[in-house]
Amino acid sequence: MTPGEIDKIFRDEAGRALATLIRLVGDFDLAEDALQDAFAVALERWAGSEVPGNPRAWLVNVAKHKAIDRIRRQAVFRGKQQALVHELELNAQAVDEPTATLDDDMLRLIFTCCHPAFAPEVQVALTLRTICGLSTAQVARVPRGRGGNGAAAGPRQAEDQACRHPL
Repeated sequence: MTPGEIDKIFRDEAGRALATLIRLVGDFDLAEDALQDAFAVALERWAGSEVPGNPRAWLVNVAKHKAIDRIRRQAVFRGKQQALVHELELNAQAVDEPTATLDDDMLRLIFTCCHPAFAPEVQVALTLRTICGLSTAQVARVPRGRGGNGAAAGPRQAEDQACRHPL
């Protein structure tokens, strides 16, 4: 089939096919989109073969099935969208509730800060820095028994000794 023949079919049949589709699906935009999809399929299928005996009936049939597919996809999408909104609302409520328990990562961090390989003043300084969120300057003002900068030495010791506590 030549492009000129397809163009002629489009000019001759598009208006009547669109009118039929609007009557069948009840939505102008949906009918128009489905007809365009049907013409795209026709370009592929008719390129190497003959045009059906009644091209308008073929186009309306294909377009009707395209419209049905689109309606089904939209219904599934709406269902999934409502489920997603419901799940997001539940998650938002769960996030708003304060949790009194420690999560595993925080517990691992506490154990790492208090590892016996560290000197007690390093344990205190590291815990104040990482768990309590104090700055190095604030930790440095905390009175210590033996002196030294535990806040600065703690992270290096943790890396050097590769302190890991599996839970």
